[in-house]
Amino acid sequence: MKKSLSALILLTGFYACTNEKKTEQVTDTTVRSEVSETKADTLTYSYDSIKVYSKTKVSKNIQVTDTAKAVIVYPVFNDAATNQFIRERVIGQTGKQDSYKTYKEVAAGFIKEFDTYQASNPNSTESWFEQLKLKVVANYPNYLSVLHTYADYKGGAHPNVLLTYLNYNPKTYQTITLDSLITADGMPKLRAVAENIFRKNEQLAPNASLSEGYFFTDGVFALAETFTVTKEGIKFLYNPYEIKAYAAGTTELIVPFSKIKDIMKESSILKNFN
Repeated sequence: MKKSLSALILLTGFYACTNEKKTEQVTDTTVRSEVSETKADTLTYSYDSIKVYSKTKVSKNIQVTDTAKAVIVYPVFNDAATNQFIRERVIGQTGKQDSYKTYKEVAAGFIKEFDTYQASNPNSTESWFEQLKLKVVANYPNYLSVLHTYADYKGGAHPNVLLTYLNYNPKTYQTITLDSLITADGMPKLRAVAENIFRKNEQLAPNASLSEGYFFTDGVFALAETFTVTKEGIKFLYNPYEIKAYAAGTTELIVPFSKIKDIMKESSILKNFN
């Protein structure tokens, strides 16, 4: 299933350089439509945002006010360990975990990078932006999934876009990986089931080549690097350039629980969804 890139690029409606907190709390009741079951002790959270604009304009024309901006929207949970887990993973994905420790530092660092570049390239008219948007997509006592959408633009043909699911167990303070859900000897079956679904979604014959029009290594199907667990099954998400050209956007693939029940680990968080 293809997603349009237009929904991934920019948040709009930000007019000030400020750190603004939304006071509305989100609880297990408000996420009821996104999960199959809610628990009394799921995490509560509110969304906070950071918006930073550069004071350096990209044009000497006083009527042109375009400049660089950094926008970060993230949930603040009622649990310090969860906040730390999400923050560290998000900053780690920017590749600057050695330089930054907070979201504010990430935003300020991007603006500083733009200002430095603009000082050395005064004729550049590119308006840079960086956006980090975090959205809670599943909230259980032992399973939290947050979708991290990262987008930036520093000139060129198009923005860079990367979507990642951050899967976390608030009870054990551990990352939830695919091999913690599926038995070791069940992984080949998971890939086989996923490939069959992928071919149907793409309207490909069972023996059609995956080397033409796709970026699978040696034409061999592979599971997406990022996933989340939904009430329908395990959802895999392929990012732009991961298996298709950028213009194709993202590709999602859901493997229903009914097709993999025999390879699911009994002690995994999947029992929340069955």
